[in-house]
Amino acid sequence: MRAALHELDEERLVRLVAKGDRVAFEELYRRTSPWMAVRLRRRCADEQIVAEVMQETYLAVWRAASAFAGAAAGGTAVGWLWTIAARRLVDAFRRRAHHAEPPPEAAPQPVAPAEEEALAATVGGDVGDALRRLAPELRQVLQAMVLDGLSVKETAVLLGLPEGTVKTRARRARIAMRRALV
Repeated sequence: MRAALHELDEERLVRLVAKGDRVAFEELYRRTSPWMAVRLRRRCADEQIVAEVMQETYLAVWRAASAFAGAAAGGTAVGWLWTIAARRLVDAFRRRAHHAEPPPEAAPQPVAPAEEEALAATVGGDVGDALRRLAPELRQVLQAMVLDGLSVKETAVLLGLPEGTVKTRARRARIAMRRALV
């Protein structure tokens, strides 16, 4: 079983973590921490906050893995992890704001230049051009749902929006993309 951990999907790893399997936790961390750190850095330039959020996220995963509902609730393990991290990041900003004004470079950016560059490298040609021309609020929803693979619910949590707003923006973004690509 141990040798086959690299063959298991993230959802199965979370299920093993829920049973207290440290090796499964290490494998889950090995797989997910690199992209988690990148995504957090897109939203926060303060390395100390990113490190705190990473630590708090994986501690929460270890403690609450049994609460993961998975595909039964329409979610994914990766989306669940990101939802935890996004909430922890918001909490970190609130703590900082409560104690002192956060430095401007630590404030979450709606669309960071690095994220634009990554988007350009990921999605090129006419599709990339059409995506970059979308209004920022539409692009954020489309990026979260399509590029990051998050569900409507996970996107709503990440962006701090009602699910209905996410659905409306996703529909508007798809219509705009269709028009731009015709």
